[in-house]
Amino acid sequence: MNVTEDEASRGAEAVAGWVALAGAGPGDEGLLTVRAAELLGQAGLVVAGPGQEAAARRHMNAQARLVDPADDPAPARILIQAANDGQLAVRLYDGDPILSGAGQDAMACAQAGVRFEIVPGVPLATAVPAYAGIPLTSERNGELRVIPAAEASRVAYSPATLVVLGADAGPAELGKMLVAAGWPEATPIGITWDGTTSAQQTVVSTLGRIGPDLKAAGVSLANTKGTAIAVVGEAVAAREKLSWFETKPLFGWRVLVPRTKEQAAVVSQRLQEYGAVPEEVPTIAVEPPRTPQQMERAVKGLVTGRYQWVAFTSANAVRAVRERFEEYGLDARAFAGVKVAAVGEQTAASLLDFGIRPDLVPEGDQSAEGLAAAWPPYDDLLDPINRVLLPRADIATETLLARLIELGWEAEDVTAYRTVRAAPPPAPIREAIKGGGFDAVLFTSSSTVRNLVGIAGKPHAVTAIGVIGPQTAKTAAEFGLRVDVTADKPSMAALVDAMASYGAALRDAAVQNGEPVRRPSERRRGARRRLR
Repeated sequence: MNVTEDEASRGAEAVAGWVALAGAGPGDEGLLTVRAAELLGQAGLVVAGPGQEAAARRHMNAQARLVDPADDPAPARILIQAANDGQLAVRLYDGDPILSGAGQDAMACAQAGVRFEIVPGVPLATAVPAYAGIPLTSERNGELRVIPAAEASRVAYSPATLVVLGADAGPAELGKMLVAAGWPEATPIGITWDGTTSAQQTVVSTLGRIGPDLKAAGVSLANTKGTAIAVVGEAVAAREKLSWFETKPLFGWRVLVPRTKEQAAVVSQRLQEYGAVPEEVPTIAVEPPRTPQQMERAVKGLVTGRYQWVAFTSANAVRAVRERFEEYGLDARAFAGVKVAAVGEQTAASLLDFGIRPDLVPEGDQSAEGLAAAWPPYDDLLDPINRVLLPRADIATETLLARLIELGWEAEDVTAYRTVRAAPPPAPIREAIKGGGFDAVLFTSSSTVRNLVGIAGKPHAVTAIGVIGPQTAKTAAEFGLRVDVTADKPSMAALVDAMASYGAALRDAAVQNGEPVRRPSERRRGARRRLR
């Protein structure tokens, strides 16, 4: 076959490597641009420092190599070499790449004849004030200046809004430098550390009082680690009404989620929306049954029309059946003609993901007992088959099984999966659980209570305890834990929402009393909580 010059040129271009210099945003991983995320997924090499590592790993492919720029005095050399080897090499920068020194790497690529792209990012100078609730411009004042802290002594006063980068080097001295340069002592200033992250902290003062106000807020160079950005000018006054990030109901709360890893992800995402920092600690592990023959017969029975109903009492049961179906090359169509029941919303959601809409979901008590109460009796005129398949855990209760038999059904109880206690978490996690390092723990079943206490010990007295329902609350009480929050309905979303309402109530009470807003872990450590 003859290859034209144009085709040969296109083929060479397809394997040619290149370099992308991308902004990672100011700290919040959600502010990474769509283009940067797309390139990370295609990259063979990613150069990212500790501050960008989490964002990089979230979007990188498994085969990509991650390199810290601190490991090489000339990171551009690594990028160029990877490009010459035919790879896409991506380097991440804090905020926006052009404002963070990407020009030097871009010049190195240009001199080496390597194709490159600069992907803008969200700059710290605008993102951090936005997360602090400070608008930088207004209809009355549209002028904005951005300077490094080292230039503060040379900036003459003006009504423009001033953004100072690197304010963490000496926040109290910054006020003195601007006053010395002619700024009035009464000029408002807001300084934000660790902007756009769950560790964000903002102190509002004036140039003349910033030193004492920082001390009163307990902020010093010794206890702050991240970068800080200051905003100087009348725009700072708007923060009192526009602060939206640091006032989230669970802002900065470290919340323990004792679930299996797959189940914890849903809870963690919702917690993050409320400003919390979720920590997933698996308390149970799900394993296949020791003897798979039961499940094999059950799947064959579903296909051949042996069952009138299939009752799923957990998302794990749905997953177990789905995995077995996929092993045999089957999908949701094999459920045609079979009625399906789900114990609750979470299980129903797992069925919908599988392409199955359940026919029965209890409206009130979403548990095995609630499903048993809602189950219809067998009718030999309306029901051509009287068999019900129950794919469940090896430790499932017999309530539903007994009720089905009582209603005239022939129930086949099949072990779809086994639950075993997970390995203990690392020592720092165990110490935080027992020592009050967590602000809240969310228990989504009685087994999570028993297993967490078994592998890590009881949560400390200052930790807020949230449970999904009365049965879980009863188990928590048996272990001497006082329950602070109970979901109004047995779903994980409702439990997170209830804990958020609890956090908001604590915040409102502190503000009304003129007290500092403190997380539960920041309160006085006391004896282990007692039941009232």
